[in-house]
Amino acid sequence: MKTYFSSDFKLGILGGGQLGRMLLRETNKFDIQTYVIDPSNEAPCQAFAHQFTQGDLLDFDTVYNFGKKVDVLTFEIESVNVDALQKLESEGVIVYPSSKTLGIIQNKATQKLFYKDHDIPTAPFTRFAFTSEIHDAISNGGLQLPFVWKAAQFGYDGNGVKVIRTLKDLIDLPNTECIAEEMVPFKNELAVIVTRNPSGEMRNYPVVEMEFHPEANQVEYVICPARISDDVAQKAIDVALKVSKQINHVGLLAVELFQTQDDDILVNEVAPRPHNSGHQTIEASYTSQFEQHLRAILDLPLGNPESKANGIMVNLVGAEGYTGNVVYENMSTLLAMDGVTPHIYGKKETRPFRKMGHVTIVHKNMESARAIAQKVKETIKVISN
Repeated sequence: MKTYFSSDFKLGILGGGQLGRMLLRETNKFDIQTYVIDPSNEAPCQAFAHQFTQGDLLDFDTVYNFGKKVDVLTFEIESVNVDALQKLESEGVIVYPSSKTLGIIQNKATQKLFYKDHDIPTAPFTRFAFTSEIHDAISNGGLQLPFVWKAAQFGYDGNGVKVIRTLKDLIDLPNTECIAEEMVPFKNELAVIVTRNPSGEMRNYPVVEMEFHPEANQVEYVICPARISDDVAQKAIDVALKVSKQINHVGLLAVELFQTQDDDILVNEVAPRPHNSGHQTIEASYTSQFEQHLRAILDLPLGNPESKANGIMVNLVGAEGYTGNVVYENMSTLLAMDGVTPHIYGKKETRPFRKMGHVTIVHKNMESARAIAQKVKETIKVISN
């Protein structure tokens, strides 16, 4: 086994946001040299990496020149230059997940076609080169209202997604490549995180249940384990493992799923990196998702993904009506709650619905954990001064 510890080995991370910051906690534990690049000089990672570079992740030369400095390159955001990753791979830099995997996932239309071609269950959809083509499709009967519009690229945290119920809902949408996805009457939104290393070892975390904010289309709560039957949980795991095998990824793959009214499982979308649906693993699992991603991309033995206790994650987002220097109200009250651990991401400026941190609740009783999570949500306020 290759030695990564106490050596000159360098790990590069494209993206310096909160996911990278939490990954750096694990590299610091293992004493691994880290190089990070992000467009912002106030990125959450910038104070914790061995070397931080400010740069455009979509610029070929910037990504290529950064990647030449490191031995293994990974990313915490999908919006990076894939052509640069391909050239780096051809020159011997190890990139995990690979440029091929990222190329499939980076574009939602390509991702959905991949599911269709590999018999992976997903909601019916239509692909459009431009949003403007949707009017004609509705007029000639080729597309029925309502549906979910999704930009093919650059969507995140609810951006780039909109429910279209009338033609008026199409006004002001960007005229870009997109998909129109049939609305799924689902019971639950679930997720399974699958990990795979280059040697082919695979592990999966328990199925989690996600509760979303009705307006922002952001996850408010992640509940682990999901409050579903064992049969449905196994279906979800089987589908997630199939996606992982077909896409041949290395590292973490978060598979977001719909549980339909008939208890079928459909893939919504996937993310090839640590994910919001796995933050509770930091306190509630034997091996956190961040350590597991690190183990996977370095081809180390994978850790135990099982939970030590019930875990719920509450996202801390900027309150509506506040923009400016962030203030976290009622933190002392929060810290007085048993089994509650806050994670603040170090972003200086808040704005409505911006992810500023999260809180994990660990408890032996799920009902108690969910009640505490609700209290956490009502207690802490992310505002500005």
